[in-house]
Amino acid sequence: CKALLDALNKVTACYRHMVLTIGGTSDSQNLREELKKTRQKAQELAVANRNKLTTVLKDKTVSKEDKAEFERLWVIFSTCLEILEIDMRRALELGHEFPLNVPKKHLIQTGMSGGTSGVAARAMSVQNMKYEAEHNIDVVDLKDLENEINQVGEMMYEMEMKVNVPQWTVEAKQDPGAELKSTISVGASSIGMISVEENKSFCDISKVLAGIVFSAVLIIAIVLAVCVVKLS
Repeated sequence: CKALLDALNKVTACYRHMVLTIGGTSDSQNLREELKKTRQKAQELAVANRNKLTTVLKDKTVSKEDKAEFERLWVIFSTCLEILEIDMRRALELGHEFPLNVPKKHLIQTGMSGGTSGVAARAMSVQNMKYEAEHNIDVVDLKDLENEINQVGEMMYEMEMKVNVPQWTVEAKQDPGAELKSTISVGASSIGMISVEENKSFCDISKVLAGIVFSAVLIIAIVLAVCVVKLS
């Protein structure tokens, strides 16, 4: 269940990343096909997650500790599914606003360029994606997207009917932000942490030097003022 949920989180994150490029300078027929395949992959994983978690949570022989863990995964899964639905609706709106078959429609000039095949490949776990869609994919796919949004909504409704797991009854296993302190995060961002620490130390030294210079200028000003008063 954890492996399926991790895969769903990964694909959903990739899908969100690509949705944000619709209407931008990197928008193209390839992007629309990548969006379609990634979205379908996310739905397949969602169905697999739902089936496994539903079966386990309805099993009365599961221990109390295990059930609490599966309920926590259920809440994460529900949240992930809600995010997927939101991004699908956003993709539908942007798809209507920026159709590929209307060249006179100005696209958003985001300043970003380049393809999104790398992101889609990570989501689909393949190295090379082939685009076999027709030239009017943005028109045909929007109709399919509307149906798939309804399917995701129905799935969420059925989940609530089959398994009653109120989110406010599920306790988190970690403190807020604990994942940011994990060894993986530390290892991945060690260079960034070192640079931050260096910047902090540099800033501290700069503050000390600035204080010394300011104090020296202030003393000189006072001495000059006293000398002027005496001369006058």
